[in-house]
Amino acid sequence: MSRATREPAPGDRLAAWQRALSETFVDLEVTVGRGRPWTGELTAERLGALQIAVEESGPGTVLRSARSVATDPRTHILVRRQLAGTALLLQDGRTAELRPGRLAFHDARRPFRIVLPERQRARILMVPRALLRLEERHLRALTATVVDEAEGGAAALLLPLLDGLVDEVTRATPARREQLARTAVDILATVALDQAGRQPEPALWERITASVRARLGEPGLTPQDIADQHAISLRYLHRLFQRHGTTVGAWVRTRRLESAREELAEPGAAHRSIAAVAARWGFTTPSHFSRAFRDLYGMSPAQWRRATAENTPGPRPGPPTLSVDGRNEPMARVTMEHV
Repeated sequence: MSRATREPAPGDRLAAWQRALSETFVDLEVTVGRGRPWTGELTAERLGALQIAVEESGPGTVLRSARSVATDPRTHILVRRQLAGTALLLQDGRTAELRPGRLAFHDARRPFRIVLPERQRARILMVPRALLRLEERHLRALTATVVDEAEGGAAALLLPLLDGLVDEVTRATPARREQLARTAVDILATVALDQAGRQPEPALWERITASVRARLGEPGLTPQDIADQHAISLRYLHRLFQRHGTTVGAWVRTRRLESAREELAEPGAAHRSIAAVAARWGFTTPSHFSRAFRDLYGMSPAQWRRATAENTPGPRPGPPTLSVDGRNEPMARVTMEHV
């Protein structure tokens, strides 16, 4: 069965959407671009330990902040299966670029960010973390890594099977739903186990990323330099970053932008020009830095510096690396539009 929410007043739509997402999943903060048309639609159904939701919205940003983690005790694992459009999932220092057919895990116990650059649609599964049967260190290595059936292996078999089961759950009779939901959770746990097993040795990843952070200011830093420093092949280095849902270049660029962003917000750095800050963090030209900064944070470096200096409310980019019971509940549908 389903129910439709009352259409909120235009000024209340974004707040109502944030409230709907927070009640369905975990406490979340939502922002949308000013002056840009935006709509959102959400359907959700809980079957025992498994919650199945389909969310369509964008463009905008969804944030699970450190404050939300501290005040909201829910620690479920969420699994995002992209159905249409694109999304960027950022958690634990990794960025997963999700296109239709890709899947990624994110952990409500720690902050995460989902950037929606366009109108998109995704299926989101939510389960208690214990049902994935993974150690915490493996869960941490799993988040924001891309599972893609196009890459072959177990994902090519398991993801279509998972999709079919979830579709069947929503159509099945009440007597069969819980059994199908349990089977879907088992397959999801197998996907998680397989993906965690594909992740590289955590110690190597930590060594490489720590050394790269120390060299962010080197404009000529290349993947070959990094591979040579750690005595691994260039091919293995690229695969290492791919398994973490990113590329070498994208990871380095994001860390440079984070560092520059933090410096621009420091009161003691107010006398430094934006060009000087850009050069300090490895950007060879101010124009390249400004474009990359705006692409990631939605505002220019100068706007960010003014916003932090004035401490005024408004859109403020956050760092992209921030750092069930057994009852059946009726399906809920939320639809709203904001222009």
